[in-house]
Amino acid sequence: VINTVGPVWEGNQVWFILGGGAIFAAWPPLYAVSFSGFYLAMFAVLAALILRPVGFKYRSKREGHAWRNGWDWALFVGGAVPALIFGVAVGNVLQGVPFQITEDLMPLYPGAFYAKFLGLLNPFALLAGVVSLSMLLLHGAGWLTLKTEAAVQRRAIAIGSVAGLVAIAAYVLAGVWLAYGIPGYALTSEVAANGPSNPLLSTVAHQGSWLAAYALRPWIAIAPVLGIAGMALAILAMRKGNGAALIFSGLAIFGVIASVGLTMFPFILPSSIQPDASLTVWDASSSHLTLFVMLVVSVIFVPIILAYTAWVYKVLWGKVTVAEITENKNAY
Repeated sequence: VINTVGPVWEGNQVWFILGGGAIFAAWPPLYAVSFSGFYLAMFAVLAALILRPVGFKYRSKREGHAWRNGWDWALFVGGAVPALIFGVAVGNVLQGVPFQITEDLMPLYPGAFYAKFLGLLNPFALLAGVVSLSMLLLHGAGWLTLKTEAAVQRRAIAIGSVAGLVAIAAYVLAGVWLAYGIPGYALTSEVAANGPSNPLLSTVAHQGSWLAAYALRPWIAIAPVLGIAGMALAILAMRKGNGAALIFSGLAIFGVIASVGLTMFPFILPSSIQPDASLTVWDASSSHLTLFVMLVVSVIFVPIILAYTAWVYKVLWGKVTVAEITENKNAY
């Protein structure tokens, strides 16, 4: 399992860094406000992500079951903790985050730092964390269905099938909970075109349902449908040993994430204690010049990155077998 991702994990993990940098460049207030409130959670994610490269590099440096088993657990933590915390974070965002913004645009989070962290671990947020973790387990199982064979593939199919069913059930339950148990947010004033990036210039109502967005923009229903259908098709493909399960699970992940973004639009970080301080895609954005530079850089370099990444996967195409790992002294 480790050797299926060994040659490509470093490149994949760089996307986390790119994503963090893009958020900082495109929405500086979002970066500032979210990191102020999710500081301990982000630190836990960072610590877990640090374990991953260390685990990959050190696991096979020494013989011995205890040594390798310890690094296997480190790799487990390095993968599971970010997957869970990212889902928990999304669950909290949907409920509204308890922050305030002063007149000089300083974010404030009332209460002790440990209380803020424990407050993130509420039932709905944990349910969102289950969706995230099980959904990514399904994706990993889809990858192993494509890249492995025999006992490893069979185990991946068994685990992925259960994870997929859990993901579907948890996602549907979260949707029902969001519709009937969690009030939504709505702008009650116009956002000034070409105005300053100041969330305090708009007024927000914390009432109604998030799912009212589907009445205003019915076409966005394609996102949750894609999420559920993608997970169901991934399970069916896996059970047939078909590597297309990876494609279906990828579409499911896209659908689930898109359903959150489209449901919340235009909000990206609502406030539960000062609704007027809620951040939207407009009043938390960078200047037009910054966004234009980001667009130009993305148009030029993202295709290049995708091209050489695709080439790497083409070179490494095929299944990883036990025999290859046994014969290769440089295996992970």
